[in-house]
Amino acid sequence: MKSTTSHLVELTRRLLEAVNRRDFDAAMGFFATDAVWESVGMKTSFEGRTAIRGFWGDMTVAYEEFEFQLQEILDLGNGVIFGVERASGRLVGSTGRVEERYAIVAVWEEGLIVRITSSADI
Repeated sequence: MKSTTSHLVELTRRLLEAVNRRDFDAAMGFFATDAVWESVGMKTSFEGRTAIRGFWGDMTVAYEEFEFQLQEILDLGNGVIFGVERASGRLVGSTGRVEERYAIVAVWEEGLIVRITSSADI
């Protein structure tokens, strides 16, 4: 049976696996050097690998446990991936968990992400 998973869907899954391991150096390998990460809900934008890596580091440092889970992922064609993710974590010294569900749109060019837009308003 032939796989129906697109190459970009598989790359997106590998990116999230690297982030879940907190291997941000490996995760940055999926981004173009001048990539942009825009978070609509937070009204922030990070430009370039260094800024995106800093965003990930700052966002996860307060958590003993942190994980992203894809709930849905679609290859829309023309290098565009749409996904719905659930972020879940446990803050350092806490027994409670924090969860958020949000959508992402990733634009890929020549095997690298050039732009990601995320929004909790699904």
